[in-house]
Amino acid sequence: MRIQNRRCSVNMTLRILLPLVMILSLILPTSPIKAEDNKSSRVNLSILATTDVHANMMDYDYYSDKATTEFGLARTAQLISKHRQENPNTLLVDNGDLIQGNPLGEYAVKYEKNDIISGAKTHPIIEVMNQLHYDAGTLGNHEFNYGLDFLDGTIKGADYPIVNANIKTMSGEKRFTPYVIQDKTVTDENGEKQQVKVGYIGFVPPQIMTWDKKNLEGRIQVQDIVESAKETIPKMKAEGADVIIALAHSGIEKKAQSAGAENAVFDLAAKVNGIDAIVSGHQHGLFPDAEYKGIDKFNVDKGTINGIPVVMSSSWGKYLGVIDLKLEKTDGAWHVSDSKGSIEPIAGSVSAENETVVTVKNTHENTLKYIREPVGQTKTDINSFFAQVKDDPSIQIVTDAQKWYAENKMKDTEYKNLPILSAGAPFKAGGRNGSSYYTNIAAGDLAIKNIGDLYLYDNTVQIVKLNGSEVKDWLEMSAGQFNQIDAAKGGSQALLNDSYRSYNFDVIDGVTYQVDVTKPAKYNENGTVIHPDSSRIVNLSYQG
Repeated sequence: MRIQNRRCSVNMTLRILLPLVMILSLILPTSPIKAEDNKSSRVNLSILATTDVHANMMDYDYYSDKATTEFGLARTAQLISKHRQENPNTLLVDNGDLIQGNPLGEYAVKYEKNDIISGAKTHPIIEVMNQLHYDAGTLGNHEFNYGLDFLDGTIKGADYPIVNANIKTMSGEKRFTPYVIQDKTVTDENGEKQQVKVGYIGFVPPQIMTWDKKNLEGRIQVQDIVESAKETIPKMKAEGADVIIALAHSGIEKKAQSAGAENAVFDLAAKVNGIDAIVSGHQHGLFPDAEYKGIDKFNVDKGTINGIPVVMSSSWGKYLGVIDLKLEKTDGAWHVSDSKGSIEPIAGSVSAENETVVTVKNTHENTLKYIREPVGQTKTDINSFFAQVKDDPSIQIVTDAQKWYAENKMKDTEYKNLPILSAGAPFKAGGRNGSSYYTNIAAGDLAIKNIGDLYLYDNTVQIVKLNGSEVKDWLEMSAGQFNQIDAAKGGSQALLNDSYRSYNFDVIDGVTYQVDVTKPAKYNENGTVIHPDSSRIVNLSYQG
């Protein structure tokens, strides 16, 4: 009995002590609390973005054959360096249309193509991007102008990932790397090192299948941008991406678009979950910009669409896009607590002997020799000053060349007796590219630089069979370049519609016609019918 009582006494004592021990263990930690343990992690992350550089590595106008202060990645690089010094938590991305667009890009294709395809040489433009330490890039529509083999060789030389999610093989597999997730070491506001998993995904307009049909038909297929994003971004989240950056070589419309849209950035922001920042491009426009003030879901002051920061930094390195993200880490996960999109012009920056200039120096010098090669003569000046309002020599020489080409192609076909018309447009006609953006070739010797100045893009000539009503409708679309003029109103009235791009103002050579600008336009600048019964094109005839 005594033994039993002793055991009971011991058990009761343990029952009393154990709760005390548990309480004390909750009150007294095993190690002292540090003040910093109560601090949350906050990181200011900057995303720097270039888009539509179009081979303009140097601050040099190859068509005028002189240095310029208006564009060039050599000058954008100074802004990039400034931001990196101000914030070590900086990413640098490119949004496509990189390797095509001026004689330097043409030189690389003409003289270095085979070595680039084989991998024996890195594309000189990619060498610059490597030297600037880009974190990621994507493909623009003009990357496909020289064919898939050349593009594959170009990508091969990049030290950074080039991503695209909406191009597939004919069997339905992703043709390029759809996305990457990289560990980025950053410094938080407490001075502590942190790891953020940054995901990059890229998109290109489905219309490349039309624009580069010759290079792409039967080899690839292109998925709708929004559909591709909805399919792929959840996978990136599942793989642990803390921040997802969409590199969308696509433009910004002011409302939702239908499936397959060329300019789908609004829809990416409004319809796709999981995107933290969008880099836009393709249109060569600006965002944020006052043009979008007051439009639903657009916040110009914050540079956001539907709350997502978006930038579009013009073209040719004239601006740098900057997206600032404030990241907070809670429960072990990062989230964006605030964001802002903005653009900065290169005005005032210099190139000097910076890393871009040094890297591309040999190619630049070889390009100068190339553009100065003589090809012929002109007895009169060729300029585009009035290309949107009268017959113009800079368009005429192009339409003449196209007609000569088409007649030779058609002479041994069933279509040889059909009339051949030729459509051309003014590519350099001032407007959004500035008051100096015109073709202006003096009478005398012609060099390759002058020919390039007449026709900037490596487009593909298409010969299409049309009837008379289709020709008229084509011209009705072109006539949308003009505002409606009220003859009874009098006074000064703007003739040109600023939102209409001059390269869409097709002049059709081989027919005669007039444009009645007192009538409303049948189509708007996007090709949408707005006045179905209007007919601006009058007195349209072929050889009388």
